Amino acid sequence: MPLSQWFLVLLSLTELLLLLVLALFFWRLRRSEAVVNELQRKQEEFVSKLHFNAELEQELVASFQERQRQLGQLDDMLAAKIKELRGLVARAERMCRTTDYLRDLVIRGRREGRSVEELADVAGLSVDEVELILMKAGE
Repeated sequence: MPLSQWFLVLLSLTELLLLLVLALFFWRLRRSEAVVNELQRKQEEFVSKLHFNAELEQELVASFQERQRQLGQLDDMLAAKIKELRGLVARAERMCRTTDYLRDLVIRGRREGRSVEELADVAGLSVDEVELILMKAGE
């Protein structure tokens, strides 16, 4: 075979090799493009999830603020009720300390069979005061 034919064969083989390299390049390019598209899809999905989480966080913050406001109102209401109950307790204690109430308490307790010491303890009086009340009542 003459040299020119070898040269043509060599040139054809080179062209064929270049065509194979070019085909391989395009095949890799398509694979890379598919990977990039998949990454873009996942990135969009991630951004969507971040957006959803941000909305959820804002809802939680708003809900927390509303709960804080409600707790503040309940605390104010509770403080008012405490003040009212303290006033009622003080009023009841003043009423319980009246002489008529203590006299009735001692007399009723004696009729129920309680001892002088028990009555003194319940009424917050001394034993002598209980005995004096009982003597005046004729018990």
